[in-house]
This record gives sequence, C-alpha cells and structure tokens, in this order.
Amino acid sequence: MPLVSLSEILPQARRQKRAVGAFNVANYECALGVLKAAEAEKMPVIIQVFQRLFRSEKGSDLAGTLLRLAHRCKQPVVLQLDHGAEPDQIRAALAAGFSSVMFDGSKLPFDKNVELTKFAADYAGTFGASCEGEIGHVAMGDESAITTVADAVKFYQATKVDALAVSIGTVHGYYTSEPKIDAERCREIADALPEVPLVLHGGSGTPPEDIRKVIENGISKINIATEYMDTFLKSVRRQLDLLGGKFKPIDLFMDPVVDDCAAHVARLMRFFAGK
Repeated sequence: MPLVSLSEILPQARRQKRAVGAFNVANYECALGVLKAAEAEKMPVIIQVFQRLFRSEKGSDLAGTLLRLAHRCKQPVVLQLDHGAEPDQIRAALAAGFSSVMFDGSKLPFDKNVELTKFAADYAGTFGASCEGEIGHVAMGDESAITTVADAVKFYQATKVDALAVSIGTVHGYYTSEPKIDAERCREIADALPEVPLVLHGGSGTPPEDIRKVIENGISKINIATEYMDTFLKSVRRQLDLLGGKFKPIDLFMDPVVDDCAAHVARLMRFFAGK
C-alpha cells in the first residue's frame, strides 16, 4: 500500500495509549524483517534511515529498495529520515521519496532549533510528508538535557511538528548504567500538549516497565536502532558459526537472519501496542 505519514498513524496511537515502533535499517535484510513483522502482526510500522547515510549516496540508493518493499506491504508504512542534521539532508530524503523527516536541532540554541525545524516541517509539507522535531537533548555519547514543559510547549507552538521527541532520561545506544526515566515529566508534557504525539528516542534496552509507563503518558512512537541492528549482527554470527567455514549462497544464508529480525520486531510491536 502507499506510504503514509506520521500524522496518519500517531494521533490515533496516542489516543489509544499505544506506541508505533520505529526501526532503523541500513540494508535490505533489516528492512525486510521489519515489514514481515508488520504484516504478521497487522500493525503500522515506521522504517528509519539514520542521517549519516545521507552524507553519501547510501541513503538515496537504499531508498529505492525501501520504497518497493513499503509499497508491497499490506500494512501502513512510514519511511523516515532519522536525526536529520542539516537542510540538505531533509531535501535529499524527501527527493528520494521518504514520507517523513526528522530534524534534530536539539543541541542548537532554542531559536535556531525552531528556525531549522520549522523549515523542515514546512518543506516536508510541500511533499505531503510529515516532520518530527526534538526539544531537550537525548544523549548520544554526550550529556543529555531533560525537556522542560515550557520549552516543549513553546517549541511545538512555533514549529507545529507532527511529532515531538522529548528527553526524559533515555540515551542512544545501550545503557552503561541503570536508566532513570522521568515518567512524571513525560506526563506533564503530555498534559500540556494533549493532541501532540510524543516520541521516545533511545528505546534500545529501556526497561519494559518504563516503556509501559511512558506509553501511558503520551509516548506514541518508540525508536529502536542499536537493539535491532545488534539482533541482525548476532544472527549473522550464529549463522556463520553453523556454517563452520563452509560456503552457502548469500540469499539462503540471510533467510534465517531475516526471520530472527522479524521475530524481534514483532515482539516489540506487540509490547508497544499493549498486547
């Protein structure tokens, strides 16, 4: 079916107190695993491509494969640029056919973040695409900045993004210490922005009980990158061990890897939906 935007799936998810999984991919097999899970679970899903791939031709080259996979999927699929860092990446992703973009200006001064995120949102709108912004900063090997309610409201009113990523204690990548997720801050932001789908970045490895709390308090999209890519790599390693140095055609070698990836995504999708 045709690609959809965030605004077509997230508002309903927020009203129903469930979240849609957003899974980062960088190759065909990971993407296929996501879409097999979406079809098996009969749920919408978001495929994301990290902005680094748009620093070369990788992002645009991969887009052709992702678009074909998405269009033959029987469930709604959003194809989104993740953590867009500059306007040229926004333009490139939309030109490649993405149905959504995220601009991450969370480390910029507030006014500059607003300016560039609003550009991304307005530009995406000309393509019929959606836009996600971030206020507060989710750590990525640096210090995080917890989102304040006042900043969240001011930022949303200035940008009118379709989804708002907030910082409430998660980090990108695996945790090196026990996370302290501020579900109460999440609730306060959600109460102040009752119609706005909120996004949790850094979902990999976040304790299930914390995930459940924040979904109850406005989180409608949960990003999974490290955990999903790690699933792929570990499955590849298992298959190599089974081969024991023998040869196997790559397409046949990858079939069980895709199945492992699909099973992991399906499990998370069910959990995010409260099933």
